[in-house]
Amino acid sequence: MPEIEAHITGTVWKIEVEVGDNVEEGDTVVILESMKMEMPVEAEDPGVVSEILCREGQSVSEGDPLVVLE
Repeated sequence: MPEIEAHITGTVWKIEVEVGDNVEEGDTVVILESMKMEMPVEAEDPGVVSEILCREGQSVSEGDPLVVLE
């Protein structure tokens, strides 16, 4: 199952998907905030959201898994 990972260290500002949502390549799944800038995290592959591994307000590091697709 592919995981969508944080591409920067920051804080989860907003989760744009819910479990069961269909996503396409390029869809924003999470928005991270870093140094007062909002950075969208996009799906690299199409799929269905099977698990959300983060919560809004959580600090994440580069490479941390955020969302799992099936």
